[in-house]
Amino acid sequence: MKSSNQKIAIHFPNGIELFIKREDQLHPIISGNKFRKLKYNMRVAKDQNKKTLLTFGGAFSNHIVAVAGAGKEFGFETIGIIRGEELQEKISENPSLAVAKQLGMKLVFVSREKYRLKDTPEFLAELYSQFDDFYLLPEGGTNELAIKGCEEILNESDSEFTHICSSIGTGGTISGIINSSCSKQNIIGFSSLKGDFLQNDIAKFANQNNWSVNCKYHFGGYGKVTNELIEFMNSFYLEHAIPLDPIYTGKMMFGILDLIQNSYFPPFSNILAIHTGGLQGIAGMNMKLEKLGKTKIMI
Repeated sequence: MKSSNQKIAIHFPNGIELFIKREDQLHPIISGNKFRKLKYNMRVAKDQNKKTLLTFGGAFSNHIVAVAGAGKEFGFETIGIIRGEELQEKISENPSLAVAKQLGMKLVFVSREKYRLKDTPEFLAELYSQFDDFYLLPEGGTNELAIKGCEEILNESDSEFTHICSSIGTGGTISGIINSSCSKQNIIGFSSLKGDFLQNDIAKFANQNNWSVNCKYHFGGYGKVTNELIEFMNSFYLEHAIPLDPIYTGKMMFGILDLIQNSYFPPFSNILAIHTGGLQGIAGMNMKLEKLGKTKIMI
């Protein structure tokens, strides 16, 4: 499946051009990189005759919603292990969890302490005894099959771009992009987390060295936003009719435009930014912003 590349109608200096790949339009619920990450995992789950998908996530997880949507569309039962027992009484107040439940996902709430043990053999054995046989998807969805799916984000016509930019969460999406890129292209990841520890995670899966990680545009860390970021996203939406999400693509696009303004890219660079979806998370973020009396995100 291909997504279209939309040119950003801004006159940049030095002949620079910027396009955005609209992966957010692949599917109304399983959009962007989540569609790519789940594609081959669901095929293997079918081949193994699994009836249930089980995964993990937090209160506003795009991954949880995507897995619930995939289960509904492709005939799997779904179970979401959710971080935070207090959320059990607040499902109706949480747009992401409410949608996942509506799509048929069984939500299981565990304490933050227990959630930290999610990758231990003991905790997994407990889950298998409780829910019988299931296909396990890691938090965020990144595994080798997910990266195989993300390798399909770029196509042959994208070889004309000098720079490919993507936001980074777990590192799976950009690893797939790196693997399918041309060696002459520069792949830039914009981290949504504080710190540069993602370098090692990406290096485990990436088969080329044509990439770098920019950690300057996290706006306080994962799930954090500022007035400056929200104002930028709303202005971008009004000007280009492209919604951005506040966790990933909003920060990436802010970073790209800031780097262009500060002459980071060579003259006549042809830049492709990957829109990885995640728009369903805007409703939850807007609830937080409304409670704080702050400007909400347009969509």
